[in-house]
Amino acid sequence: MRNQRTAHRYRLSIGMILALLGALGSFWLLELMNRAGEDMAAGIKVDEPDNIVERFSYVRMTETGQPSYIISGDRLTHRPSDDSSEIDNPVVRSLSGDKPPMDIRARHARVDQDNTRVTLTKDVDIHRAASPTTRDMHMVTEKLVIYPEEDRMETDLPVRMESGGATATGIGMQANNATRQVQLGRGTIVYPPRARQ
Repeated sequence: MRNQRTAHRYRLSIGMILALLGALGSFWLLELMNRAGEDMAAGIKVDEPDNIVERFSYVRMTETGQPSYIISGDRLTHRPSDDSSEIDNPVVRSLSGDKPPMDIRARHARVDQDNTRVTLTKDVDIHRAASPTTRDMHMVTEKLVIYPEEDRMETDLPVRMESGGATATGIGMQANNATRQVQLGRGTIVYPPRARQ
């Protein structure tokens, strides 16, 4: 009888020790999984893109259903963290009804503020063809901020502009495509010599 009690206690003790080891093992495994999850979450960048589009073209329409401007490029990368888009080799074509289109090219662009601001950088090249009422225009700079909804653009960096044979350089520029007004910052203007009669 005493041997039975001792055997029973022995089995009970072993069972409790095994249950305790199982609980500790489960707790350890849970902690290990939590740490692995935290490490994985820490390794994921907050700035990871959610959409990448190759060779894209985006057309913005006016309220009357006419195309207002077209943005295209080699690659568009959208980042949900700040709802911005990065564009490789962008081309922006502004279409203003009966006025000649204006083409703007660069090596990089960032679209933000709910698609109301486009910042082009690196080798920005602007070209507007001549029309019966306006001269052709060619402009280069290293940075250009476009506000498509307002049909205007600006920069605070050096600009070189050629129009109708004249060349102007300045620091900073503001232009309104709707009114065809361009304001250059402090700089110089060189007019071509007058033809002899």
